[in-house]
Amino acid sequence: GACVGMRGSRVQAVVNELQGEKIDIIKWSPDPATFIVNALAPAEVAKVVLDEEATGVEVVVPTDQLSLAIGRRGQNVRLASQLTGFDIDILTEEEESERRQKEFRERSQLFIDALDVDETIAQLLVTEGFANVEELAYLPLEELADIEGFDGELAQELHDRAVEYVERRNAEFDEKRRELGVADEVAEIAGLSPAMLAALGEKGVKTLDDLADLAGDELREIVGEDAMSADDANAIVMAAREHWFADEAADGASAE
Repeated sequence: GACVGMRGSRVQAVVNELQGEKIDIIKWSPDPATFIVNALAPAEVAKVVLDEEATGVEVVVPTDQLSLAIGRRGQNVRLASQLTGFDIDILTEEEESERRQKEFRERSQLFIDALDVDETIAQLLVTEGFANVEELAYLPLEELADIEGFDGELAQELHDRAVEYVERRNAEFDEKRRELGVADEVAEIAGLSPAMLAALGEKGVKTLDDLADLAGDELREIVGEDAMSADDANAIVMAAREHWFADEAADGASAE
């Protein structure tokens, strides 16, 4: 009300000063999802899927609201992105449903192939929120046994199969890492899994200097942004640079 003024007098005065430039007044919120919904008004939003570690967000809207949310030539969503600081991807409810069904099928098949289980157990694991076999392997056995429909024997068998799968796959990645020439010093840096090390080798990152030359976002791009947070990536790059500082200190001591 204070911004708009009586009968729009305050905002109209600003519009006049800006030679008729249109002004939208948007209610701010400390909650990012609420702020994004406000920024996309008057389009109706059904759901906001926000990953606070990243700068991207998915906004789900009814099909009849898609063009309104995007705006003419993408203006509405572009301005909302600039305002909130998030890269906004707009999906219809149908598109989101199709994508989730596809992800559900893919994750179920992953467990079927990796653990040699039937479709029912695989779907139950996905429903319980497991995204990969590693999560199953590292979960305490008692928590796995607490899942409805699992008894202690089944939980133990699933856990053993998951551990065996992870160990076998890690061994394969480690062998690949060695074949690609990734140095042991790189492999010793905490936070880099065998799969990540193999991915680095495929991109020609083989020595501490190679890794140290990367920026954090470049490292995440190589190993997968979902596999590593920005803070973890920066910490790994700084760990790779430690020998630079040690060398400089040694050279300084020699000069003295």
